[in-house]
Amino acid sequence: MGVVVTQSIKNTIITCFGFGIGAVNTLFLFTNFMDAEHYGLVSYLLSAANLVWPLMIFGVQNTLVKFFSSYQDSEQQNRFLTLMVILPFCVALFLGGIGLLFYNSILGLFEDKNTIVQPYVWTIFVLAFAISYFEVFFAWSKVKLKSVFGNIMKELFLRICISVLLCLLYFEMITQEHFIYALVLVYLLRTIIMKLYAIKLHRFVPRLVLPDNYKSVFKYSSLILIAGSVASLLIDLDKAMIERYLPIENVANYGMCAYIASVISIPSRAMHQITYPLTAKLINEKANIQLGELYKKSSLNLFITSGLLFVLIVCNVNQLFEIIPEEYTLFIWVVVFIGCTKLFDNLVGNNNSILYNSDYYRIVLSIGIGMSILTVVLNMIFIPTIGTTGAAIATFLSISCYHLIKLWIVYAKFNMFPFSKKTLPSLIIIIGFTFLFYYLEFTFFHPIISIIIKSIFICIAFTLVIYVLQISSDINHLIKKFFLDRFNIKI
Repeated sequence: MGVVVTQSIKNTIITCFGFGIGAVNTLFLFTNFMDAEHYGLVSYLLSAANLVWPLMIFGVQNTLVKFFSSYQDSEQQNRFLTLMVILPFCVALFLGGIGLLFYNSILGLFEDKNTIVQPYVWTIFVLAFAISYFEVFFAWSKVKLKSVFGNIMKELFLRICISVLLCLLYFEMITQEHFIYALVLVYLLRTIIMKLYAIKLHRFVPRLVLPDNYKSVFKYSSLILIAGSVASLLIDLDKAMIERYLPIENVANYGMCAYIASVISIPSRAMHQITYPLTAKLINEKANIQLGELYKKSSLNLFITSGLLFVLIVCNVNQLFEIIPEEYTLFIWVVVFIGCTKLFDNLVGNNNSILYNSDYYRIVLSIGIGMSILTVVLNMIFIPTIGTTGAAIATFLSISCYHLIKLWIVYAKFNMFPFSKKTLPSLIIIIGFTFLFYYLEFTFFHPIISIIIKSIFICIAFTLVIYVLQISSDINHLIKKFFLDRFNIKI
């Protein structure tokens, strides 16, 4: 776990800074510098692009991680990497051709309401193209166990650029239309920078010849294509479907609530950058004992750290709502349900990595298709009747079912389970702290001051309880190393 802990710490710090900047953008700059309709438009375009790029990339980001370490010959590596670069481009040409052919029909989808989307439909394709190739070259760096720079580009670079663009919008140096076009250029620039870094890490000579195991590569990519699309559907379909049933301003309102809750995913986003390639390596080496240890440790450590974030968010959400402009509406139950979804994501540890890098990924495919259908049906039921909260309920139910089934598959095929005797005490601590601090309010302070004071109390108390009860040896080691020893504190 040495490499995992070291790079995970760096990635966690980067991701925290990124989410902090993103929170400023989402909750303050967007809401004060852009009207709700255009904010909803930007949210919708990005959500739609997130639904398209998993199709465009053709599973290459996962295929690259799975197969790269299995090639010992440089010629085979060159052939393989060439294929990985060409595949998304070919798919992009195909999807682009379909888009041009049916472009007028696509525009017709927005004739009745939310016509503001029509002039920007083409940007969805460009954004998807940029995201696809960024993920390809990010995966390229991951197989060299170098995930920090890619994480900087993913979590920091993009959000800093958005902050700059929003400030330019505020000072009327650009218009809201210019903002959208500039945002597309930022996505493209990020991809170019990531490409240069990845090629510097591992130079290759293009070979227009298929690798010897190309059949396995194509088969895996095809199935992962659908599995990746399913995962994207489960995450971003709610925002796209809100646009179909409600005014586009609701996409912005829902997006803000979802972003607040998505902070809980910081630990998993950071750790998975390095556990994914390590999982692939352990599976290729058939090191099941080490894989089982990684499975349990990733689950427990992610659950504890994300649990702290869950408590902080839910217990401070009322104060946070007080500082949002009245033009926007926030929904506490959206935060709670999406928060529970993200908490479950962390609880399953590197479950996805195990399945996508094993011979059982085909099973995930058929299950994922069923879950996608379930997600669509649940959104169609809940959004018209309950509104934006209904979208959150639909997301929670569908993703929870998906995780439960995948947990059972890993247990049945690998005889591994991520939970340990420390999981239940961790859950009790998280629930207890949520109820204990939710009703603690410092009403005589400004909401921001209240959030800071309450958060300090929660962090200190939560950390002490976890340390004293010795829930996780890894977390206890980090607490002792970075806090207790440094400040000469004895507990």
